[in-house]
Amino acid sequence: MKIKRIRVFEKKLSIPGGKVKVGQATLSELDSTIVQVTSECGVAGWGETCPVGPIYGPSHALGARAAIMEMGPGLIGASLIPVLLHRKMNSLLNGHSYAKAAFDIAAHDLIGKKTGMRVADLLGGAATEHVPFYFFVGIGGVDEVVRSVKDAQAGGYVRIQTKIGGRPVEEDIEVVRKVGEVLKKGMRWAVDGNRSLPVRDAIFLSRQCQDLQFVLEQPCNTIEEIAALRPKVQHPIYIDESGVDLSTVVRVIGSELCDGFGMKITRIGGLQPMATFRDICEARSMPHTSDDSWGGDIIGAACVHLGATVKPSLFEGCSWVNEMLDESHYDPNNALRVIDGHVPLPARPGLGLEIDETTFGAAIAEF
Repeated sequence: MKIKRIRVFEKKLSIPGGKVKVGQATLSELDSTIVQVTSECGVAGWGETCPVGPIYGPSHALGARAAIMEMGPGLIGASLIPVLLHRKMNSLLNGHSYAKAAFDIAAHDLIGKKTGMRVADLLGGAATEHVPFYFFVGIGGVDEVVRSVKDAQAGGYVRIQTKIGGRPVEEDIEVVRKVGEVLKKGMRWAVDGNRSLPVRDAIFLSRQCQDLQFVLEQPCNTIEEIAALRPKVQHPIYIDESGVDLSTVVRVIGSELCDGFGMKITRIGGLQPMATFRDICEARSMPHTSDDSWGGDIIGAACVHLGATVKPSLFEGCSWVNEMLDESHYDPNNALRVIDGHVPLPARPGLGLEIDETTFGAAIAEF
């Protein structure tokens, strides 16, 4: 199958509660880019990419659309086989994996619809039909964070992630210790710095909380800082934002710089490289997530389908947004829902969605 037509849409997504603070950024709205890819046989697949503002990582909404516009004309007539599609995209544009991910996701959706297979089955087969979802708590005061953690535990979630950083480390330590007091036995816990802590503060926090069982996720900005930090802390370290590609993943695993990963599907380039990442992690028994920074039903479905294929003992859950507002549901009949801390794996072919494209308005580009 080959690509016959590409259409590009944009969709503004509100933040539940009005705003969220992640690392050094406070966000009140996000800008998602959606692509529809149609094959010569008339079957259409959908993809999405939704960067979290311009400073969370080396990505932003206008950059995604500029990269898609750059590649779009050259992708007409390209093969939809994911490996070949990535080679073609790489021949048209260097880098910008988060933009290429939208085409990758659309290709998997299209192939699934054409063959009658779910994306999870295309990726190797589902190990579960109910995919664990982890709940993240943004940066806030003690009472606010503790209340959110209690709500998450009552909602059946099996893992939480509490954000830290962007303020005096003493405040982070106070919040972490209070969360530790209310956390139930068996709940998995990540304390996520989103690159915002200096090595000094990460050491202080770990040593002041050494009696608490959590993983320290991407506390510092660079891999070099994490390498300096690793022998000086009391907690396992997960890499998130620094895991920018498969080459980096192989390097940090080989150098024993981390104990697991928080991995974003769009950051690594889509489902095809994400499946390779999954297999590398399984070979080295490295726990990891299957999540994304934000997005609607399309990104969510991609996270869930890949997550369903991960070895359960290594899976840290999927996540893309805690509370899914109506505007993030692009399929009114098969919208993704979190039930008792899990997302049911869609049963229909492809991503399992029937997209209502009127949700997006008119296309902003077509090739």
